[in-house]
Amino acid sequence: MILGLAVPLATWRDLVYLFAIIGFTIALKGLSSPRHARQGNLVGAGAAIVAIGMTFSLPELRHSGVNLVLAFVAMAVGVVIAVPAARMVKMTAMPQMVAIFNGVGGGAAALISVVELLHWHRTAAQPAVYQIAEVLLGVLIGCMSFAGSAIAFAKLQELMTGRPITYGGQQAINAVVGVAILGVFVAALVTGTISLVWAMAILALGLGVIFTLPIGGADVPVLISLLNAFTGLAVAASGFTLGNDLLIVAGTLVGASGILLTRLMSQAMGRSLPNILFSAFGSVITATGGAEGETARPVRSGTAEDIGVLLAYARKVAIVPGYGLAVAQAQHTARELADALTARGVEVFYAIHPVAGRMPGHMNVLLAEANVPYEQLKEMDEANPEMPTTDVALVVGANDTVNPAAQNTPGSPIYGMPIVHADQAENVIFLKRSMRPGFAGIDNELLYDSKTTMLFGDAKDSLQKLVAAVESA
Repeated sequence: MILGLAVPLATWRDLVYLFAIIGFTIALKGLSSPRHARQGNLVGAGAAIVAIGMTFSLPELRHSGVNLVLAFVAMAVGVVIAVPAARMVKMTAMPQMVAIFNGVGGGAAALISVVELLHWHRTAAQPAVYQIAEVLLGVLIGCMSFAGSAIAFAKLQELMTGRPITYGGQQAINAVVGVAILGVFVAALVTGTISLVWAMAILALGLGVIFTLPIGGADVPVLISLLNAFTGLAVAASGFTLGNDLLIVAGTLVGASGILLTRLMSQAMGRSLPNILFSAFGSVITATGGAEGETARPVRSGTAEDIGVLLAYARKVAIVPGYGLAVAQAQHTARELADALTARGVEVFYAIHPVAGRMPGHMNVLLAEANVPYEQLKEMDEANPEMPTTDVALVVGANDTVNPAAQNTPGSPIYGMPIVHADQAENVIFLKRSMRPGFAGIDNELLYDSKTTMLFGDAKDSLQKLVAAVESA
């Protein structure tokens, strides 16, 4: 009852959906900042739980008997699989978890579209052309997202090579598959034949695979973001098919945010999206560096004790984290080093490149996990003006994101990519396992600079030695 008037259940459901949509929007806003990301995540999860709960008030679910039981069983199985997977996954494996969950979402959207079409045929209903188009779009985008996400997962999980996989006639084959999908789409739109829908699903799965194979491992996170946008659009198409406003808006939000994130990642890499998707970047290794201590060019290496003294008596230190820090799970030790320096009156901040690690925000989340104060986290554009007045830039497991070739070597694979200007600091310390290059496969001239000192070894072990050296300095 509202103001003495009986309100239909359908109206209550629409109101709850509206509040859920507002919750999703607030969640996205919260996720834009490390400081509010946790709250944003909780708001989004709460909105989703409320929306799912209200969905069970739909008549077709409340009175569906066996289907209602199957829905609860499916949800229980999903919880049993997803919760341990999400809690146990390492931060370095987060991108592949996102990829596989995203693929499941795309596959679910495709299945919903197919089931709805089968329902129309079983009831001898005559769907409008636009309804068939919605189903076909759901199948096409969902299947492509599912297959592409599966390959992306396999690349990141090293179940297959992370290098681009190319072959003769690749573009021609892609074009043939694309034309075939277009032809089947039009034919299915005109006839509504189920067999044509299955044919398009198979072709879309194939397109997802051949679309993903030529993309190199370091570019896969950009692809995951794009596929996430595709999944959102597939969910929105399913929402149109089911007449569910919540799915339409939620899918559109995911699609829009995925496209924006893809664009931001491309900009952070200094490359266009077509270049990322079609250039097979990373297929050739051009670096001359060898294994640890085995390089054709001399570098200056130091001991943890000497570097610890340099850090202890510095005025300002910038820590530049990279994927190597994540692999070594050294975020807590990095914070310990920062705390030891801060206790000595040294100003410490973290210079975060947008694509450091494997996903945007990867380093932010990693360092927040170690309770690093938010005010010490500075994005690249905020950190770079500080570099000329920085005494020591401590680069932990990063390479391409601090490579000056991106700024001063036209023709370099990374030329034009914005970087953290560690080279502008008075001293540069690299913590690396070896002289092996980053994903771009090119030498980093900064490694050979006279103001650069190398400390070889596991990042966590090296940081622990530096903590002890600083405390005893």
